[in-house]
Amino acid sequence: MLIKAYLEEVVKRAASDLHIKVGTCPTIRVDGELEPLDAPPPTIDEVQTACDQILTPKQKNEFDETSEVDFAFGVPGLARFRANFYKQRGSAAMVFRLIPFDPPRVSELNLPAVVEELALRPRGLVLVTGTVGSGKSTTLAAMVRTINDTVRRNIITVEDPIEFLHRDNKSMISQREVGSDTETFSAALRHILRQDPDVILIGEIRDQATMSIALTAANTGHLVFSTLHTTDAPQAVNRVISFFPPHQHQEIRFLLATSLQAIVSLRLVPRADETGRVPATEVMIATETVKEYLVDTVKIPLIKSVIEESVTEYGMQSFDQSLLSWYNQGAITLEEALHNASSPNALQIRAKGIESGSDVQWNPLIPD
Repeated sequence: MLIKAYLEEVVKRAASDLHIKVGTCPTIRVDGELEPLDAPPPTIDEVQTACDQILTPKQKNEFDETSEVDFAFGVPGLARFRANFYKQRGSAAMVFRLIPFDPPRVSELNLPAVVEELALRPRGLVLVTGTVGSGKSTTLAAMVRTINDTVRRNIITVEDPIEFLHRDNKSMISQREVGSDTETFSAALRHILRQDPDVILIGEIRDQATMSIALTAANTGHLVFSTLHTTDAPQAVNRVISFFPPHQHQEIRFLLATSLQAIVSLRLVPRADETGRVPATEVMIATETVKEYLVDTVKIPLIKSVIEESVTEYGMQSFDQSLLSWYNQGAITLEEALHNASSPNALQIRAKGIESGSDVQWNPLIPD
């Protein structure tokens, strides 16, 4: 197999992923859609040979023992890629995700301007949420770049694997990879406060121990970034609380209300005006009202209305507001907007220009 040639095609066609498995043509994902390459399906021997050539001895041992392995690597003059090798039907399969060499700027990602402001907060917890492939890691990389280009901070990241490579600019950045620089997320985080960080980036919060350290660090004067696999802000709040046993829930609600700065949730939507996708972005800022709702489980569903009513004053926006804005700009179709909406019926009514007196908060998002 010509793995390098396939990866070059990924870069050439601005694809996000390359899939390789036995008996199926190599396939890339472009703007969210799978497209087979004009190449023969690989055999079991060809895929196994590629595994032996790409994996280091340590990675190969892990793959042999667990039937899966995650890692990242660079192809000189081309790009970096995050890879996942796994077994299916007894044979090896591979997925490669494109990672540009240079971390993007927030403005290049078409994210709301408030995201850049969140990156420069002095302390607190900022969560970026979304499904797999929604742009969480890319958003965090852009926020780290904002800090690195703007202020002098000591930034320490714990990632699995390291995706974007950051070079020291105004800030000093130490990137630690689980498996090579540290054994686990929790092991790295147990010692991280002794490494004099101003900013801590945790690639993903997966368990109670990691969540507990993130909350503690955010509550003791550090700026903490991380990701969760949740679809919106209220669900992210419930997910944070669910990491802990029931008898701790009220304590965690108070700790979250004290430390949380914002939740940014992402959904990528195909463009209608050109190739590519745009991010539908929900932004929840931890205002005093939001903090009040965080400590009361009954009021968490009311956070959605606070988001929709705080566009002008705080820069918040809901998914549906973001989608309506992209639709009014002609960037996405109404069909895609409704498909990705949290409340499709309400969005369809507003897209037709029908609104009630209580809908004035949507107006700032509608272009003149």
